[in-house]
Amino acid sequence: MLIEHRGERPVVPESAYVAPSAVLCGAVVLGERARVLHGAVLTAEDGEVRTGHDVVVMENALVRGRAEHPAVLGDSVLVGPHAHINGARVEDEVFVATGVSMFPGAVAGARSELRINSVLHANSHLPPDTTLPIGWIAAGSPARLFSPDRHDELWEEQEGLDFPGTVYGVPRGTPMREVMRRQVEYYGAHLGDRRLS
Repeated sequence: MLIEHRGERPVVPESAYVAPSAVLCGAVVLGERARVLHGAVLTAEDGEVRTGHDVVVMENALVRGRAEHPAVLGDSVLVGPHAHINGARVEDEVFVATGVSMFPGAVAGARSELRINSVLHANSHLPPDTTLPIGWIAAGSPARLFSPDRHDELWEEQEGLDFPGTVYGVPRGTPMREVMRRQVEYYGAHLGDRRLS
């Protein structure tokens, strides 16, 4: 399904395939031979989503572009099922496995591999040719790799990455009521969406 959002329409070349149950919303530009499979959502909230050529976005993945952080997928990228790429950049020839999460300002360097359920934190840069193990977290620039049992060490790195400021535009400690008031207003822009196909 193609949806106009904030006056922007998706651009899909003839060589691309978008499954009938996939959604492209707003300023989404697919590269040649891109494949967007069933249930995947590529949504340009207030910043664009762009893919290179020979990209596959698998079932139920989410790729979200933001004003300060467009979502950019390089050439020859695989985005696995249930992956979440939010305002992040994925360079050429990267494998993003099932359930991976990438947050605004994150960069996965060329030829890197993000394995099942791994996390690349906000404003973190995974160097090229790096493997992020199953369930591990990468944080910092350049990113340090943390196993899930090293939370205290991770927090020392993560705290300075400003997740709430980068993702929600608020300082850490802002009451959830205020965060959600802002989020409801932000996503209210979809009230004016128009279905194209």
